[in-house]
Amino acid sequence: MTTIDKVSEADAIAAQAQLHHQYFLGLQLMVAVQESRDTVFRWMFRLFRRQHEDKFLSSFSKLGLDGLPHAIACAKYHVLSNGVGGVAVEYMEESNAKAWVRFRYPRWMYAGPAICGIPVEASRGFLHGWYAQNGVSLNNPRLGFVCVSEDVTGQFGLCGYFKEHDHDLAPEQRLRFAPNESVPSFNASEQPSPPDSQWSAERLAKANRNYAVEYVRNGLVALAQVVGALRAEELGKRAARLTGLQHYPVMAKQIGGVDGDVIDASQFLHAMMVGMGDKVVLTELENGSIRCTQSGLRVVRGLESATRESVLACWIELWRGAVHSHRLFIDAQGEVTGDDTLTWTIMRQDPANRNQI
Repeated sequence: MTTIDKVSEADAIAAQAQLHHQYFLGLQLMVAVQESRDTVFRWMFRLFRRQHEDKFLSSFSKLGLDGLPHAIACAKYHVLSNGVGGVAVEYMEESNAKAWVRFRYPRWMYAGPAICGIPVEASRGFLHGWYAQNGVSLNNPRLGFVCVSEDVTGQFGLCGYFKEHDHDLAPEQRLRFAPNESVPSFNASEQPSPPDSQWSAERLAKANRNYAVEYVRNGLVALAQVVGALRAEELGKRAARLTGLQHYPVMAKQIGGVDGDVIDASQFLHAMMVGMGDKVVLTELENGSIRCTQSGLRVVRGLESATRESVLACWIELWRGAVHSHRLFIDAQGEVTGDDTLTWTIMRQDPANRNQI
């Protein structure tokens, strides 16, 4: 069967990046509303410690940071790694031992009015989880981070500096807050950029998508570690379903999707999954339903089996929500049919069951 005409892989990749960003925002709001502030702190701490351990040192060479003084390397790392994900961060260097970062609004982490619903514990959690750990990972006990402004406090956005002190720091000294310190002027000519030879436009687009996907899957894993697997899956599924319902019209516009019948819904799924880099095959069934066989499953690559199952269970709800957002009542049932395969059945929904989730 044919698929959506003229949909480009680039459009589908961009649509996936935006969808997963929206899901991460929705998940944050869901947890902030349903759980305690302390839970938000512990969740963000675990999420960003996991991200730090997965990405920090392994990305130094890719970003051209090997051999730099540690304070400078850390500041440039946060500028470059966030820039790959489409996050605007400015760099200000005072000396080899002191370098600043300033995240500019709008903040990716709390895009749009979501920033009004995220407690400050989220910021504190990721600062302790990542920024306070840089010196430990670099085996430099003198390196710490000083935060002078935070995102959700009404100051001027996350801002602070990495500093290599002349003495070793105790664990509680690796992160401190100094809201009255002055920020140096920004000089655009000093802004770092990734090595051109390694970062084509296509690679940057895929990195932008992967940036958002990593926050979703690591966020779900970290949430389970804090509130338990069952509660994390409950929150993750609900946030996913709502995100899919809400964001479907945006995705459809991005890839040329049609709010039509079962065939249109299956073509929408096909086009979007190509944007994940997965292989997708559509098959028409005799009963008028469509089977969509998806293999590759980038969203759970490298995850352990129990974790894979939970992340996939939540992720499936993203697409069920998107399909349920069609004007016609259509359902999409996703079933894991192999270690690397997800089989979807897209069908007209029984009116008697259309209020069931």
